[in-house]
Amino acid sequence: MFSWRTVVALSAALLLWASAFAGIRAGLRGYSPGHLALLRFLTASLVLAVYALVRGVRLPERRDLPGLLLAGFLGISVYTVAINYGEQTVTAGAASLIVSSSPIFLAVLAFLFLGERLSWWGWLGFAISFAGVALIGMGTAGGVGIDPGAVWILIGTFAASICSILQKRFVERYKPLDLSAYTLWSGAACLLVFAPGLLETVRGAPLEATLAVLYLGIGPGAVAYSAWVVALESAPASIVGNALFLIPPLAIAVAYVWLGEVPSGVSLLGGAVTLAGVGLVRWKGRP
Repeated sequence: MFSWRTVVALSAALLLWASAFAGIRAGLRGYSPGHLALLRFLTASLVLAVYALVRGVRLPERRDLPGLLLAGFLGISVYTVAINYGEQTVTAGAASLIVSSSPIFLAVLAFLFLGERLSWWGWLGFAISFAGVALIGMGTAGGVGIDPGAVWILIGTFAASICSILQKRFVERYKPLDLSAYTLWSGAACLLVFAPGLLETVRGAPLEATLAVLYLGIGPGAVAYSAWVVALESAPASIVGNALFLIPPLAIAVAYVWLGEVPSGVSLLGGAVTLAGVGLVRWKGRP
């Protein structure tokens, strides 16, 4: 049995991360994809900096700086900007369903670079998931071709998966929250390329869009990571990790309440196929 502390922490992390997809759509009503990403992670960086001053986050070793910077660039900068571009045309619920394919990328990257074996069940799950992603893209595009926004989201998901592989070399040397802080700060620094024009955009953006972006930085950005670490510290990682399957249905529910969005029937079918493939990889993918 889990303690109430674990249940609350895990529930908060899942709900906050699920709400990020709707928050991005709301933020895009007043911000470009680049400005949205920068303001979001400047906010998250400030919150984590305050936490670091209170609780203490040790400095990384100099030899690890290039790897940590690359992880932040891929897992924060590339991922966030790609998701933002994708959600200009893809609904929040459909975007969350595409991102749910990330375990597929992780399994293949681990096979290629970490020497982890993948059974034929795993390769079958890989194929099934990509068929599901194609269905989601077709559902978003109205059934003719694949929405380019779905391709952007797939690129972002792949970048985040590479980030996870890079982080594996650091997990034994750094605390989870420290590693999350390094990744977030590195990504925020890379996003400074979008700084020109940000202040003018903030002045001209609707208040609702600005509040949505600030929420993304504080809630899904800083608070969710802290809650996730609490959950990982007090429950088995395998069980906590499997709870991530709840994010797509939660994201669809939040998007309906917040934005009135409902993914198309084809996208929902594609999401079900994608999750089935991911489940096959996670439970049967390794010999």
